[in-house]
Amino acid sequence: MTGQTVTRFLGLDPGLRRTGWGVVDSAGSRLAHVANGVIGSDGDKSIAERLVELHSSVLEIIERYRPDAAAVEETFVNKNPESTLKLGLARGAILLAPALQGLPVSEYAPNRVKKSVVGAGHADKDQVQLMVGKLLPGVAFANADAADALAVAICHAHFAQTHRSIGMTPPPKSRRASAGGGMQRAIAAALAKEAGQ
Repeated sequence: MTGQTVTRFLGLDPGLRRTGWGVVDSAGSRLAHVANGVIGSDGDKSIAERLVELHSSVLEIIERYRPDAAAVEETFVNKNPESTLKLGLARGAILLAPALQGLPVSEYAPNRVKKSVVGAGHADKDQVQLMVGKLLPGVAFANADAADALAVAICHAHFAQTHRSIGMTPPPKSRRASAGGGMQRAIAAALAKEAGQ
């Protein structure tokens, strides 16, 4: 990707027990794997302590890899209301981390992620992993959650590229752009949103 403007995307697949994360670089239509992994929370701790673990871990990933934008997979209601509530709490803690750093955060339904990566909205996990491997040659997944997170990042890279090419939304801040703090990014995002209304 030498000589091209590179945008870095963080994908997150939220869960209270395990949250997958993946980072990819995008330059035009080219993608490159940066890193992936899984964040775990200690089931013996209180919900509040587990949420702190998730939030702090996502902040550490953002600090280490400096993404330009983040994307999170949406989740739907489970049959078990208690599980749904816990997953909602985990999603809140995870969504808050990039937002507090001034990163634009997008959300994608699982079917949209699968359709973007595999071409079919009802693809199974094996198909998703296979296509992620083809799109990011040589990648080794920490586990299925990390592969799903990479798929979310790839999905967001595809949509961001499409939006830039047709001028729908301002592109995420690129790696070549001048360095700025999270507050500057938050202000810029708020102004861009207001201008679009």
